[in-house]
Amino acid sequence: MSADTESADTESADMTGPTGPAGSDDRRPVLLSLRDATRVHGAGTAVPVQALNGVGLEVRVGELVAVMGPSGSGKSTLLHLAGGLDTPSSGDVVVDGVSIGGLSAKARAAMRRRSVGYVFQDLNLVPALTAAENVMLPRELDGVSTRKARAEARGALAEVGVEDLADRFPEEMSGGQQQRVAIARALIGPRRLVLADEPTGALDSLTGEAIMKVLRTRVDAGAAGLLVTHDAQHAAWADRIVYLRDGRIVDGGSFR
Repeated sequence: MSADTESADTESADMTGPTGPAGSDDRRPVLLSLRDATRVHGAGTAVPVQALNGVGLEVRVGELVAVMGPSGSGKSTLLHLAGGLDTPSSGDVVVDGVSIGGLSAKARAAMRRRSVGYVFQDLNLVPALTAAENVMLPRELDGVSTRKARAEARGALAEVGVEDLADRFPEEMSGGQQQRVAIARALIGPRRLVLADEPTGALDSLTGEAIMKVLRTRVDAGAAGLLVTHDAQHAAWADRIVYLRDGRIVDGGSFR
């Protein structure tokens, strides 16, 4: 960055700020914080695998951060920790002020439903449910009435351009249509953290750009987003790009 001297007197002097328009306001609250997070698979075995190594990263409200890196660099592990699907072997992950490591598995599941919208690489749509039912499911699990949840689901499907698929089952949709439904499920309700693992992987370039616009709009409206992508054109929608290699952030991370 070219503003090293100027930033030395600011609150964010030890952070790499986003490059987009939102990056000028360091007073925005931090919604996601990974603090020296390390994840070792098979700890105590003959061949442990260190998927992440001392990662420090902050994502603020109104900020979309793209994560890039070669296969095996730890990108998916980073998303799993950020969304509470896994817990760090050491260090901490804090979502909206709550340390994930201190939560039970049940409490982490509740946190994901209420606070985190997750677009999985393999979609994870329930085959026996229609598009609308898949999208409304997390809201119903949180006690929202079926009528309200269905209305919210149709609104989320409309947001990604597939409201007409509300009553279709996954097997009746193309891969791209299923991807849009999965994204709608991540956007429904008051979720403030959106995590996306290659969300445009099954889409043509034009539709992919439309989906990135949807994600960008949601973040600009007050969410925070973490996006894993191999596509530099889609990463350009982000305020900041984080590069991972061998489980470490080699460029673009923010530390406190």
